[in-house]
Amino acid sequence: MLTVPDAARRVGCNPETVRRWIRSGRLRSRRVGTQHLIDPSDLLALVPVSGPSLPSAWRKTATGEPMPDVVRAVRRSREGR
Repeated sequence: MLTVPDAARRVGCNPETVRRWIRSGRLRSRRVGTQHLIDPSDLLALVPVSGPSLPSAWRKTATGEPMPDVVRAVRRSREGR
């Protein structure tokens, strides 16, 4: 069983996104006290291991080069602060 922050780290998203999935019913969880516990198989059924995919038109720049991962670059720049 995973906590919300653990599940978010596993799929690479914000914990609030995981909470929204739970509130909307897209992701099943058990409530223990004030925490939601998530079965890893339920999480993988919602978000495949490869992660969310982009439309093919968004995967390349106008010049045909692969699109840079801007989010990863910003997260790396903020590490250690």
